[in-house]
Amino acid sequence: MIYLDNAATTRTKPPCVARAVTEAMSDFGNSGRGTHDDALTAARVIYQTREQVAALVGCPRPDHVCFTANSTEALNIAIAGLFGPGDHVISTDLEHNSVLRPLYRLRAQGGEVGFLPADSRGRIDLDDLEKVIRPNTRGVICTHASNVTGDAVDITRVSAFAHAHGLILVVDASQSAGLLPLDMVKQHIDVVCFTGHKGLYGPQGTGGLCIREGLEIRPWKVGGSGVHSYLETQPPEYPTRLEAGTLNGHGLAGLSAALDWLEQTGVEAVREHDLALARQFYEQVRLLPGVTVYGDWDGTPRVPVVSLNLSNWDSGEVSDDLAERFGIATRPGAHCAPRMHRALGTEAQGTVRFSWAWFNTKAETGAAARAVAELARER
Repeated sequence: MIYLDNAATTRTKPPCVARAVTEAMSDFGNSGRGTHDDALTAARVIYQTREQVAALVGCPRPDHVCFTANSTEALNIAIAGLFGPGDHVISTDLEHNSVLRPLYRLRAQGGEVGFLPADSRGRIDLDDLEKVIRPNTRGVICTHASNVTGDAVDITRVSAFAHAHGLILVVDASQSAGLLPLDMVKQHIDVVCFTGHKGLYGPQGTGGLCIREGLEIRPWKVGGSGVHSYLETQPPEYPTRLEAGTLNGHGLAGLSAALDWLEQTGVEAVREHDLALARQFYEQVRLLPGVTVYGDWDGTPRVPVVSLNLSNWDSGEVSDDLAERFGIATRPGAHCAPRMHRALGTEAQGTVRFSWAWFNTKAETGAAARAVAELARER
């Protein structure tokens, strides 16, 4: 199998990740639930993971890295905990349902939402930010990179707008963490939401949000914390405030090992490798008869994603053919990004998404391009 569905999850992980998970399953107690050696071992590794994530995104306080099961949970926590009835929030047509559905729920509860529109190539114009701001605007929620086109958003520019207007900026780094640089302090970002199982090469079931100092987020869930057990409310200190219940210590041990590997390998080296393969594929398929490639490839920063269609062929059928005939794994459909597909005009058809990671090769990429060429000839 040639696995080119890394934007959904990186299937091939560094070997150290599985070793760390296995060792944690033998050695870990429950972090924060005791002072015996096994509980303290878990607590030390989890805190080390907070430090690693904080260093990656420029979060100045490791105790403001709060872990969740994934970026969806992190985004729900941020949106529900920061905004409420009467608040207006700005977002974009590029967003995943992990942002859209919490925003639609906020709207149903009396909040307001405005979206920067995407054009037929999936691009947004950040000048439109000034057009959608209102007196009751309280925040901006924006993806760092589209999971459909791979195009990155100029977060520095978005943060300058938010900072100038005193707005809270929440960044969805699901597709960019481990690939594109982020610095919460320099870029005035209030919250970064991330998942561990994509560009960070960690296990599924890991993710979180990084929070600037001084920002108060209402807990989305409450419960056991291991501290202040006689309080009737969730303890107010981060990270306990947002971490009710037992953490996925085994998964976080794997994430820590993955972050060690990523630091040793180099984020820039990974990005250059992955983007070179995506560019190789794009150049080999973009002029094929009947092939439409989506997104902006004229110098816009991006992550290693290529979405395409073959004539009017349903994307699910194309993806099935790629898997069954050529042994190539891709992701078809709407990719949980309905507003983007409306902008692209691909609501009915969806798109076929190819995405690369460190363990993919030029040979695999060439084979995928040849498979697309063969299918294009058949259409």
